[in-house]
Amino acid sequence: MLIDTHCHLDAAEFGADRQAVIDRAGAQGVGAIVIPAVSRANFDAVRDLAHSFQGGAYALGIHPICVPQAQESDLAVLEGRIQAALDDPRFVAIGEIGLDFFLPQLKPPAMRDRQEVFYAAQLDLAERYGLPVLLHVRRSQDLLLKHLRPRAAIGGIAHAFNGSFQQAGQFIEQGFALGFGGAMTFSRALQIRRLAEQLPLEALVLETDAPDIPPAWLGGPGRPAARNEPAQVGKIAQALADIRGVSRADIVLATAGNARRVLPRLADHAMPAGARG
Repeated sequence: MLIDTHCHLDAAEFGADRQAVIDRAGAQGVGAIVIPAVSRANFDAVRDLAHSFQGGAYALGIHPICVPQAQESDLAVLEGRIQAALDDPRFVAIGEIGLDFFLPQLKPPAMRDRQEVFYAAQLDLAERYGLPVLLHVRRSQDLLLKHLRPRAAIGGIAHAFNGSFQQAGQFIEQGFALGFGGAMTFSRALQIRRLAEQLPLEALVLETDAPDIPPAWLGGPGRPAARNEPAQVGKIAQALADIRGVSRADIVLATAGNARRVLPRLADHAMPAGARG
């Protein structure tokens, strides 16, 4: 069974044909789609969407890109929503949270500090309620790890991982799996492809980050990229299999098991009967 561990299915890009997107994913054997929140404004949307189809799951959190508009009170709202969702089997993690030191508007020292405050507060929530996290990791690996080390009980997924082998090992030691998706499919993405080839298979999970990070066959130099969608996770699995020199079936089996291990609530989640195996 294929699992897309990171898909912004509530995004406006899917507004015209969201159900068709879900149907295409199911037809390609995608048995679960994890939909992370990004701000207080879409907490309800990701929950309701996850409940609208078999195999839907969701996470609640405040994305670093949304921190400039967020209020401190949003953290209290988040905690209330987490408490209310603890008995919901479709609620699997806190996320998407993390740090982004790539975008220009997030680079000033005051904004870096503000991101760090929101990140640390959400890690505290994860620790308090025994939940894994979905991490946004962009030019911020070492500081993310600095906050994780004192909180040894927190695991989860480092989404769209693009760090060094040393940093990858540190996330793995912390109990994280590393998310690989469309970026890995570009032949010029040498470091990401080396990571995908050489890291232990038990540390890898599949993702699309749809509608973003389209794989190579949807776009590239000289032509506009098409919208990404969760149905692409099957071809992403094949790309990973090709990179590692193993069968697609081995990749599907291993990455699904890894996803369930690092997102334990997902292990009990009901999957479509046709997507098992």
